[in-house]
Amino acid sequence: MSGVTAELIAMDATRFQHTPYYCEENVYLLCKTLCENGVADSTGSDLFVVFISNEKKQVPLWHQKASRRADGIVLWDYHVICVQSKKESDSEPLVWDLDSTLPFPSPLTSYVTETIQPSFQLYADYQRFFRIVHAPLFFKHFASDRRHMKEPDGSWTAPPPPYEPIIAQDGILHNLSEYIAMSGADTLSNLDPETVRTAISQKLGVVVSHNQLQDLFTKLP
Repeated sequence: MSGVTAELIAMDATRFQHTPYYCEENVYLLCKTLCENGVADSTGSDLFVVFISNEKKQVPLWHQKASRRADGIVLWDYHVICVQSKKESDSEPLVWDLDSTLPFPSPLTSYVTETIQPSFQLYADYQRFFRIVHAPLFFKHFASDRRHMKEPDGSWTAPPPPYEPIIAQDGILHNLSEYIAMSGADTLSNLDPETVRTAISQKLGVVVSHNQLQDLFTKLP
């Protein structure tokens, strides 16, 4: 194991800003911190923000800290993680999930096996889809004014983070719904390198199924 990998595996998730139920903002700040402390490229070129959801907004994930079950399963409406994939390295991509009980970070293969559990037979309504967005584009375009966390009377469904909401560079105040909207019809029909290269250069990235997730990270430019 290289020194860098050993350092990553030993990292403490509590060193990062984390507000329960605001995973998209947690990952935004996680990526920024990884860039600032030298764990990732300073521009975030080796980082990818991954939104997990489906049409029904009910996706089962295992080994989640919020679970009260022994297997750690939680049925999220959506979840967000970071995947680090270094072009110049032969090492496996790493998953940074602040809400997981797995090692932080975890190799992508073990994360998929333990958290996604692709061998577990699910009804169609619970199939997971993954929107992969290149971090530099996410930093530029993402915005959330937290409206999705408010009740009709204006009260919070969960206490908000202590800092100001994230605003996109072009002044957009809220576009979270664009990132979490995904279905089977949105997934790539194939993962040829040119298709992947074009898709990952878009603001909203690319949507894949759980069967395509690991393969996608071998095709990134």
